Amino acid sequence: MTWWRREVIYQIYPWSFQDSNGDGIGDLAGITARLDHLRALGIGGIWLSPIYPSPMHDFGYDVSEHCAIDPRFGTLEDFDRLLQESHRRGIRVLMDLVLNHTSDQHPWFLEARVSRDSAKRDWYYWADPVGRGWRRRPPNNWQAVFGGSAWAWDAATEQYYLHSFLKEQPDLNWRNPEVQSAMEQVARFWLDREVDGFRLDAINWIGKDVQWPSNPSAAGRDRFRMRSYLRQLHQHDRDQPETHEALRALRKIIDQYPETVLVGEASADTPGGPAAFYGDGTDELHLVFNFRLLKARWGAESFRQVIDEWERAVPSPGWPTQVLSNHDQSRHATRHSRGVSERQRDRRARMAALLLLTLRGTPFLYYGEEIGMCDGRLRYRDLRDPYTKRYWPFSPGRDPARTPMQWDATPQAGFTTGRPWLPVSADPDRINVAAQCDDPDSLLTLYRRLIHLRRTSPALLDGEYEDLLPEHPTCLVYRRALPAAVPVDAWIIAANLSPRPQFVELKLITPTCRVHVSTDPLAPLDRPHDGAVLLQPEEALLFRVPPE
Repeated sequence: MTWWRREVIYQIYPWSFQDSNGDGIGDLAGITARLDHLRALGIGGIWLSPIYPSPMHDFGYDVSEHCAIDPRFGTLEDFDRLLQESHRRGIRVLMDLVLNHTSDQHPWFLEARVSRDSAKRDWYYWADPVGRGWRRRPPNNWQAVFGGSAWAWDAATEQYYLHSFLKEQPDLNWRNPEVQSAMEQVARFWLDREVDGFRLDAINWIGKDVQWPSNPSAAGRDRFRMRSYLRQLHQHDRDQPETHEALRALRKIIDQYPETVLVGEASADTPGGPAAFYGDGTDELHLVFNFRLLKARWGAESFRQVIDEWERAVPSPGWPTQVLSNHDQSRHATRHSRGVSERQRDRRARMAALLLLTLRGTPFLYYGEEIGMCDGRLRYRDLRDPYTKRYWPFSPGRDPARTPMQWDATPQAGFTTGRPWLPVSADPDRINVAAQCDDPDSLLTLYRRLIHLRRTSPALLDGEYEDLLPEHPTCLVYRRALPAAVPVDAWIIAANLSPRPQFVELKLITPTCRVHVSTDPLAPLDRPHDGAVLLQPEEALLFRVPPE
């Protein structure tokens, strides 16, 4: 079994994980200093959000140099040491690879905008205006993800350039073989340094319809969305056939480096869904994020629908992913606890841990998820992200989910000795690593136990997923088991996603089934369960089913 099917992968947002020099910004040396926490947690791989040189208009996703390290985070030597120390502990390292765009300060774009005759002009998308003077307008109605037109005027060459995100992030033209070759060289640079793979940013944007037809308007309530981007159906500015051609070419490069992996980020509304980027299961991406679970509302029916659809969508021999939080979304400990008590929040965070680590597929943890970190409560003057500022306070934005890691109960939560780049969340006294490390009932201890179980159980690692009570309105009950011919144990997961006790009848839960884990630290594990079990409010149980 390949490592990325066997291990849990942990996302590190470098700005916020650990500052080693007191400047308030996390760095590579800080990550290296905290690797033992990840090893104790049972993590087998880390994914680093961008650490390349960047003007930081989009906090690293506007890359100005692909084969170097931004001085804020350290040096190439610091990165090599992080790689070495991670590998020594059995932890693989993935980098973010931004394929769709560069910074407008990248040497490629600086050369491209010198003149229309520049050798790199065709490395980006350019278009003539429609009309002249005060009537001048872009060639179509395409909107940028972060708001406003996706076209920016370049006065020097009197053409528009395309930017699907910020105007400081011009889109690369993947129809140009020179662009593909250059990005393949970037991938080889890091693979030759023994990086273990890449998380590919915004992969479904790298194809465009260069006839520049306008997108149709969305129907219904979508027409009145606050963000202009959401008021269109994106039929022409992304999700084009050449995207798959580019990914197949990159996969051939990756396959030359054994045990490396490609993980893709794609929009949930891409044609065919994110699973389309697995190709036939062998020729495009190894893993693709499923953000529908991340965005699902709390409830058995909502979760069940997303899980079942994802199970059907991923082609064999493709392998699913499971993710509940990341750097672009509200943390699940906050998202699933709006309007509920702190006790309910804690119970839901514990249940989320059990679900994430027992569903079929590779789990991705976002830093701080293992201790129950919540979104920070920020004021406008605290914000750093342009996208968050633009829609504040109507949208929570991204900064609240990026606050510093909470290591202990000191004033800056052990993250820095200086002033942190974002304020530390208001609750580090209880929600921190030091407070939970030796507590047998803590969320951190639960994560450690579940990760260990997953790594050592063939059924949890590679078993099939079977929904045992598909019609139950408040409980999610499923089995993870290898084919019947394989003489190993199986597991049954019973989760009550309601705030009231629920009695679940299930013939497969026999007296020989042992309750291995309860998400309620006060609940007894030896409760009666002959064909039925009483689940406490928002409690999940993990039953071990012995071999027959």
